[in-house]
Amino acid sequence: MNLSTTQPLLLSVPEQFETARLLIRAPQWEDGKLVNEAVLESLDELRPWLPWAKQAPTIEDSEVSVRKARIQYLERSDLRLHLIQKETGRLVGGSGLHRIDWAARRFEIGYWLRTSCTGQGYMAEAVEGIERFAIHDLQANRIEIRCDSRNTRSARVAERLGYLKEGVLRRERLDANGELFDMFVFAKVRGEDF
Repeated sequence: MNLSTTQPLLLSVPEQFETARLLIRAPQWEDGKLVNEAVLESLDELRPWLPWAKQAPTIEDSEVSVRKARIQYLERSDLRLHLIQKETGRLVGGSGLHRIDWAARRFEIGYWLRTSCTGQGYMAEAVEGIERFAIHDLQANRIEIRCDSRNTRSARVAERLGYLKEGVLRRERLDANGELFDMFVFAKVRGEDF
């Protein structure tokens, strides 16, 4: 892969990779049903943190979202990833590399997990795999994890994996209820952390 270019469309980005228990892959046509099932199961837990979880999506809504994500992956404008349990083929959650700056090789890892799969180490495993993908395949210089300061579970994943808490962006965004919240910023950088 020639990563000297800052032209994202010229980059050859792998469609999938694996961890011990997970197949982590780009969205595919017809993934809408898998995503919809996981989101509906987890809506109450996702709603406080994710604006797209405000309302229950239909299968059609989820398929449209998957297809848009597929196009963005091909454009290299956003690299959404589906977390598939290798043993069962079940979608355990979603993640990806977002708010990408290809020139600086900066990526932000976002993530969510279906309710029935929490507390089993899936998210830490996925984030470690995505971090390796960003470092080795995409030559990342900086990887961030940002989360609502009230989302302790999300912050614990970043802390457990050795991300440095660089700061707090005070009253940085609106939550699903229209309230301003503080945003934690965690990061790893090339030359210091990897």
